[in-house]
Amino acid sequence: MTLYQVLDKGYVRLVNHMGSDLSVVNAARVSYAKESNELSDKDIRLIKFLAREGHTSPFRHVMLQYEIYAPLMVARQWWKYVIGSAHAEGTGDSLEAWNESSRRYITEEPTFYIPNSDEWRSKPENSKQGSGEVLGNEVGTQLTQELIEYIELGVQKYESAIEAGLCAEQARLFLPSYGMYVRWYWTASLQSVCHFLNQRLEHDAQKEIQDYAKAILELSKPLYPASIQELLVKRD
Repeated sequence: MTLYQVLDKGYVRLVNHMGSDLSVVNAARVSYAKESNELSDKDIRLIKFLAREGHTSPFRHVMLQYEIYAPLMVARQWWKYVIGSAHAEGTGDSLEAWNESSRRYITEEPTFYIPNSDEWRSKPENSKQGSGEVLGNEVGTQLTQELIEYIELGVQKYESAIEAGLCAEQARLFLPSYGMYVRWYWTASLQSVCHFLNQRLEHDAQKEIQDYAKAILELSKPLYPASIQELLVKRD
């Protein structure tokens, strides 16, 4: 499987990848002019050692490329990992790339994330961020309908502006932004991917980006089972 559906209309697609668990091992062993031809138990023990002791550069010789379609609120959270990857403590990883579709150039029909009536969450009781329990169905139904009406109004104004001759880069100001789906390519090293997963698989991460992190994990783990097993924080 190379594509994983997320939320109502989103997805993650594995576009390409380079290397394997064996690539990690051989990157580490090149210091001694040694190379393995087939992954062995000894090689897996080396991967465990590298991850445990924080010797992370060998994991940056493996690269993955994804196409992601997600609401803007997810994309902007995700983008922080590209900005911070070269400076994050313990990573030093600048091998990332991000290319996103732009409504300066395209006028395809806008698509929006609309939670179902049973997906609206309350504010948390003891925190300034995150969310709490699911709201009641009556309130949820009202919120879903209000969001649909708000989106329809924005799309109507956007289309009217385009028809009036306004350029696409300004017409997009009429579109409700945070729930609008955007598409991008993300290319990153295995270490950087696992850093993202460790942060966004946590129970207190926003649920929507947790869902995308789970998709990234499902698509990536079969390719690098030993390395991902050791780089991810162990959870109950």
